[in-house]
Amino acid sequence: MTTSAAERRDLGSWIRARGYTPTVWLVLPGVLFMVVFFIYPVIYGLNLSFQGRSGGISAYLDFFTNQFPHDSGSFQTLWTTLALALPSALICLVLAVPIAWRLRRGVRGVRVLTAIVMIPMTLGSVFVAEALNTLLGPAGWLNRLLLMLNLIHEPLRLTGNFTGVLIALVLTGFPFSFLLMLGFAAGIDPSLDRAASILGAGPTQRFWRIDLPLLLPGITITFALSFVLAFAVFPSATLLGNDAGPTRVLSKVAYQEYSNGNYANASATAVIMAVAQLIVLAIVFLIRGRLYRGSTAGGKG
Repeated sequence: MTTSAAERRDLGSWIRARGYTPTVWLVLPGVLFMVVFFIYPVIYGLNLSFQGRSGGISAYLDFFTNQFPHDSGSFQTLWTTLALALPSALICLVLAVPIAWRLRRGVRGVRVLTAIVMIPMTLGSVFVAEALNTLLGPAGWLNRLLLMLNLIHEPLRLTGNFTGVLIALVLTGFPFSFLLMLGFAAGIDPSLDRAASILGAGPTQRFWRIDLPLLLPGITITFALSFVLAFAVFPSATLLGNDAGPTRVLSKVAYQEYSNGNYANASATAVIMAVAQLIVLAIVFLIRGRLYRGSTAGGKG
C-alpha cells in the first residue's frame, strides 16, 4: 500500500509539473466540443469545396462567373447580401447607442422598456416576417389605413423587395445591438463624467472626448456581431423579399445548391460567405485600431 501510494504521488507530481492541473481537465470537454462540432465541419466543408465538377477551384470559378447549375446570378448575391447586412447593422447601431446611453444609469421603467425591446428577439425571424407581411403588405393594415385616409392612391411596396427585408433585419437585430450597447454603456465609470464636468467640460465635449472613445470598443463589437447575424439572413429574405433576384442572398444560394445535391458548390458558397465576413470584420477592427488604441475595459471603475 505504501509503495502504491508513493507511486500515485509521483504520478500526480509528474502531471502537475507539466501543467496538467485540474483546470486544464475542466477545459478539455470544451476543446473536444469545438473539435467535433466546429473545427472538423469547417475542414470537411473546405475540402468539399475543392471537389467541384472539374476539381480544384472550379466551384469557386463557377460562383464568380455565375455558372452554378441552379443559380445563374450567384456572384450578384454576394453584393446583395452585403447591401443588406451592412446598412442593417449600421442602423441598429445608430439606434442602439443613444438609447443605451440614455438608459445606462437606471431610468424609471428601464426594465419594462428592455422587455418590450426584446420581444422581436424572442418571437424569432419567421414570426416577425409574417407579422410584417400582415402589417406592411399590399393588403396590410398600414396600406389599408393610408388608403382609407386618402393619403396614398395605391398601396406602398414595402414587402417583396429590398425594403421589407431591411426592415425585418433591423427589427430583429436591434434588440441584440441594444442589449450589447447597454452593457458597455453601463460599464463606463460615471466619475469620469463628473470629473470632466467639474473641470468645465459641457455635455457635448464630455461625450465626444470621454464617453465616445470609451464606447468605441463596444460599438465595434456590436457592429461586428450585428453584421454577422444579418449576413446570414435567410427567413426574412425568403418571406419578405424576392428570391427571383432583388433579395436573393448567399445563404439562399448555398441552400439551393445543397438541396440539389451540388455539395461542392454549396460548400464553396459557405466558404465565400465566411471570407467576406472576415474581410469586413478585419476592416472594422482596423478602423477601430486607428481611432482608438486604449483599453477595451470600457472605463470601468
